[in-house]
Amino acid sequence: MTYTLPEAVRQGLEQARKISLHRGGRLCVHDGEEVYRIRRFWADGLSIDARHGDSLRGRVEVYDGSRHLYQALIVGGTLDGEEAVFDIKWLHPVTDRAPLDYVVETPQPAGLIARA
Repeated sequence: MTYTLPEAVRQGLEQARKISLHRGGRLCVHDGEEVYRIRRFWADGLSIDARHGDSLRGRVEVYDGSRHLYQALIVGGTLDGEEAVFDIKWLHPVTDRAPLDYVVETPQPAGLIARA
C-alpha cells in the first residue's frame, strides 16, 4: 500500500528529520583533535555528515557526551548521499578500571545505605 503525500508535507517531514538528527544524538567520534558527531551507529559501522568527507581512518575514540565508550579501528569509508559511511574492523568497550587477574570469592557491596 503506497500513499502519495503533498510536496509541502514531504519537505516538512524531511526538515523535521534533519533537525532531530542534529538535536538528538550525543554520540561523537574523536580522531586526534577532530570531533565529528555520529549520525548512525551499528555493530560494524558508523556514519557522519558527508560535509566532513570520507577521510576518517585508523584508530578513533567513540564518546557519548563526555563518557568514553569505545575504541574503534576504521578501515574504509564511502559517501552515501548526505552521510559518510565507515566500516569498523574492531570495536572495544572502554572500562573505568583495570581488569582483575584473580577471582573475587565474596561479592563486595557497591555501597552502603546509612541509617537515618
